[in-house]
Amino acid sequence: MNAQKMKAIVATGYGSPEVLQLQEVDKPTPSPTQVLVKVEATSVTTADGMMRTGTPYIGRLFIGLTKPKKPIPGTGFAGVVESVGNEVTQYKAGDRVFGETKMNFCANAEYLVAEEAGVMLHMPESMKYQEAAVYCDGHLTSINFLKELAQVKPGQKVLINGASGSLGTSAVQLAKYFGAHVTGVCSTTNVGLVKSLGADAVIDYKTTDFTKSENKYDIIYDTIGKSSFGACKETLAEEGQYITPVLKLSVLGEMILSSIKGKKRVKFEATGSRKADYLRNLLQELVEIFKSGQLQTIIDRQYPLSKVAEAHQYIGEGHKKGNVIAFN
Repeated sequence: MNAQKMKAIVATGYGSPEVLQLQEVDKPTPSPTQVLVKVEATSVTTADGMMRTGTPYIGRLFIGLTKPKKPIPGTGFAGVVESVGNEVTQYKAGDRVFGETKMNFCANAEYLVAEEAGVMLHMPESMKYQEAAVYCDGHLTSINFLKELAQVKPGQKVLINGASGSLGTSAVQLAKYFGAHVTGVCSTTNVGLVKSLGADAVIDYKTTDFTKSENKYDIIYDTIGKSSFGACKETLAEEGQYITPVLKLSVLGEMILSSIKGKKRVKFEATGSRKADYLRNLLQELVEIFKSGQLQTIIDRQYPLSKVAEAHQYIGEGHKKGNVIAFN
């Protein structure tokens, strides 16, 4: 019997956005423990761009040496359950769901399969597909970094570098939710946006270098990896933490050195490498914060699935505000 087909974005190799091609591929079939999801919206992220180019090169040890092992990119998704495996009990056809596929990728497609025990939840009634699709990028990463990694406490001073991006817009709101005094760093055009999200102070990086500030911060969350521990060290409080989700060899070295010398710390983590139950619990906490009205999702641009390469091109220009999505 011929396999059913679907449209999906396929990375034909590592390189520029042009390597992303819309193709017809086999529609996936759920295993007994999986759910088949008709994708309504999917995230397109800065991390996706790094996967597309295969940089940093050390990452190719996990995603493929010469080309991606998983050719369909994308991790964040929101959609409707089409069918379930015969061992699935928590979901049924017609349920609205959202989550992320982690290292299985495959979200930039018309359909995907997800494990019932994976990073997936039922969508709240008031949540839209567009915002749900990106929850596992900015929101999930930022709550992991602020709450779990840095253990932010009420009254602490937190600086968010890249405060207008996907991780940044989330971090400003979450840091405020956890009771911190928040300073956002962004460009001139995004000062109003960052203030509207609750930042107590905003620094325009085009006119002011925050690393030269006389203010001391308990946590500097460098969401874009454009600064460094060395540059931020004098701006950190006595036991301050420099945290970043951007992997660099220098960051790994600084993590080791800071752990054995001095009181200031450097911390990095690949949130997606955490176990599914850990991430699902954080995602559930985010849903509760959303329901309380204290977490909104900023959507910058929306592209049809066929234009994912254009979305990558736009993100690569470095002017993204909040999140970018693709839709079916």
